[in-house]
Amino acid sequence: MTTAPQSTTAAADALIDPRHPFAAHLRHVATVDAAAVQQAWTPGDAPLPALYLSHGAPPTFEDGPWMRQLHDWARALPKPKAILIVSAHWESDALGITSTAPTELVYDFGGFHPMYYRMRYDTPDPSALAQQVLSALPDTEHVFEHRNRGLDHGAWLPLKVMYPAADIPVLQLSLPTHNTTALLSLGERLRPLREQGVLVIGSGFMTHGLQYVDWTRPDVIPGWSADFDAWVADSLARGDVEELARFRLRAPGLRYAHPTVEHFTPLFVTLGAATDPTAPVTTAIDGFVMGLAKRSFQVA
Repeated sequence: MTTAPQSTTAAADALIDPRHPFAAHLRHVATVDAAAVQQAWTPGDAPLPALYLSHGAPPTFEDGPWMRQLHDWARALPKPKAILIVSAHWESDALGITSTAPTELVYDFGGFHPMYYRMRYDTPDPSALAQQVLSALPDTEHVFEHRNRGLDHGAWLPLKVMYPAADIPVLQLSLPTHNTTALLSLGERLRPLREQGVLVIGSGFMTHGLQYVDWTRPDVIPGWSADFDAWVADSLARGDVEELARFRLRAPGLRYAHPTVEHFTPLFVTLGAATDPTAPVTTAIDGFVMGLAKRSFQVA
């Protein structure tokens, strides 16, 4: 009897020190998958939700409880046919998509253990998804394929935790503006993809004032982080998209929570992709890590 060849992703994961928390996470995932196969989305199912997820840098792979939360969230959903993700780490002047041909991941972080630069996330060909995305956008919207660009860590890092088998096609869409009206409109145009089994994700971090965190006391939650997170949570619970869209004027602690706003604005793509952007959201993850809010949610 022949054995199926090991994927490049699995082969790289097999080299991780078994004592590392991510290795433990992979063992947990294997146990969960052995107990019950995740139900795949089918055309007769309801549209998949759209997600906004908070992600960290490589230390996320060292946080067992956070990885468990992300994976449990993914398992609670039907397995998507494909994933379209907008990351804080790819700002652009015009819409772009990552390459549909095999290419390397973007290791856009520095100063971490060499193991993180050897990680792989080699997903299936996303060409069909690219065509779906182009069909969802108006003919006047030029979308450039960046043939040398792979997924950046705002995309591959959380997805590697949520879907570590790397068996779902993934395409990354750039963040072309921070204008909330334009991003809500972009999300609205992507909404029909949810009816085709595509999981639409905005990836950022609910608070991201890294330079204002007291790294000598990582368990202390700064007031600006707690205040900003509470304001967002209240606005989302009330479905007050207009309040959220005025975040530059209304959000408490904004100067410290988001010295630059790219980790917050993917939220508006998620809300735009909702069937009703003003409906209350379902919070999947809350709490804080290193003083930063990791609030993540889904919309129907």
